[in-house]
Amino acid sequence: MTTSAALESFLAELERLRGDAASSLAAASDAGAVEQARIEFVGARSGRLKAVQKLLGGIAPADKPEAGRRFNEIKAAIAELFAAAQDRTAAAAADTAGGPLDVTLPGAAVPLGHLHPITQTIRRVQEIMGRLGFESVDGPEVEDPWHNFEALAIAPEHPARDPLDNFYLAVARTAEPLLLRSQTSTVQIRVMESRRPPLRIVSLGRVYRPDTADATHYPMFHQVEGLLVEPGTTMAHLKSVLRLFASSFLGGDVRVRFRPSFFPFTEPSVEVDMEWGGRWVEMGGAGMVDPAVLKAVGYDPATVSGFAFGLGVERIAARRHGVDDIRDFYRNDVRFLRQF
Repeated sequence: MTTSAALESFLAELERLRGDAASSLAAASDAGAVEQARIEFVGARSGRLKAVQKLLGGIAPADKPEAGRRFNEIKAAIAELFAAAQDRTAAAAADTAGGPLDVTLPGAAVPLGHLHPITQTIRRVQEIMGRLGFESVDGPEVEDPWHNFEALAIAPEHPARDPLDNFYLAVARTAEPLLLRSQTSTVQIRVMESRRPPLRIVSLGRVYRPDTADATHYPMFHQVEGLLVEPGTTMAHLKSVLRLFASSFLGGDVRVRFRPSFFPFTEPSVEVDMEWGGRWVEMGGAGMVDPAVLKAVGYDPATVSGFAFGLGVERIAARRHGVDDIRDFYRNDVRFLRQF
């Protein structure tokens, strides 16, 4: 056999080998069939590719570079065919691993979040007070001294204005200092400045005081403050509203008691305690709106009177859910929050 004839025979054998490998792998329907084809064509001991490689010894030296290059190309092509067959059979096995698809089976449950317990409490309070005829209002959290102190009859020398008891803000180009509101009574002042009696409003929102965080205090907390202004309002109306609210929110027959106290913007003033589950708990402060506050917003104390109350949302939520430490609401512990 001439040299060129030996090369042509070698190249033809390589092409036949590639064609057979392609046909065999295309017909392989599972991983077992692919493995059988691998042993037949590229097996280390008796594979057909190994047999063809031995034919290189009969190629003339001048033709060996061409024969070697072509052999490597066919070897790489067969390797690509095997890789594609393995991927195809593996994907098919994965699709059928679970058996036929049952479209009636329920899908995988997607975990959903829910409202924070404080937000739940605020919305529940709004709902209850709405049924009692109170409109929910809101206002800015950054306030001026007039709305946070002066309109509420808190004199300049009053200790409640001390920088140690408030978060004052350093703001450039302002004639007076601003501060984070220390009570939601500021919203009541703003509403009374823009509306005439009768009024029934409730404001809920964040307030800020530099308190040391403990089981019952936090530097940022939420208040619900109610205000009713109309002719003939008395302390009896105040107690009735608070009792109806407590019974609706906490459930059952909740008793409410007043203890004498002092607040600059109410006269008389009381501390509000509620009994629930055989235990008295301090919930906030209340009282009749001081005539000086009514005059500050342009109301006539001789013709209208009103009551106001302020309750801590965190305390209400803690009492409702049996939480001993209000700091738990702000630790962002999902194990705690998912209970609500």
